[in-house]
Amino acid sequence: MKKSILITGAASGIGRATAVLFAEKNWFVGLTDIDEAALQSLQQEIGKENCCICKANVTKLEELKKAVEVFSSYTAGKMDLLFNCAGILHMGFYNEIGIEHHVKTVEVNLLGVMLGIEAALPLLRKTEHSRIVSMNSACTLYGTPEIAAYSAAKFGIKGLTEALNIEFDRFGVHVCDVMVPYVDTPLLDKERKAASVEKLGIKITPDQVAQLIWKSTFKNKVHWTYKMKPFLFLTWLFPFARKSIVKILTGM
Repeated sequence: MKKSILITGAASGIGRATAVLFAEKNWFVGLTDIDEAALQSLQQEIGKENCCICKANVTKLEELKKAVEVFSSYTAGKMDLLFNCAGILHMGFYNEIGIEHHVKTVEVNLLGVMLGIEAALPLLRKTEHSRIVSMNSACTLYGTPEIAAYSAAKFGIKGLTEALNIEFDRFGVHVCDVMVPYVDTPLLDKERKAASVEKLGIKITPDQVAQLIWKSTFKNKVHWTYKMKPFLFLTWLFPFARKSIVKILTGM
């Protein structure tokens, strides 16, 4: 039996790159997203024998449970890895974006992770050495201007990851997250970009992040990072100056 991974937000960006990589590594891949046409296209690329698709909105628990049910029918009720990748991003000053966008950002990026875990946990508990990996962000080092709600949701993922890493140890399920700076995905294909995007640049590809997800299957670290050593070093060396450092790095 192949090892198996279920990916939310699989239709594009990091989710798509991860799906392709794991399929190449001979894993069976479950693909979920709200974009069914893109899922079908990805299935054609990967091969129907290597994956299954199920349209699902991560803010709807019943839809995620259905996706897990479909996935389970292909994997004999097992799941080696859940990758919570679905996410959205609105850039701009908090008071100018609109509260409905902030609420949606938290619903998709944080609640979506919690619901994904809720739906997948029964299968994960039945699978030896299973794990949960959630997509996180470098903004968890310090709240980032012009992506305030996104930062809040990602801080939530960090706390959830650390807590469940301890709680789920009794189930034999390892929980971790992946924290990276801006990645070249459709999330950043926007006319209005935060000053931090212009200042820091977009220097990471989805394929590079997918490789990090792959590495996370071999070691039991809690937080995986990529190209963050300068940020980590500065905030460690000057903890009292974090706000000033972030203001400089984000062009504020």
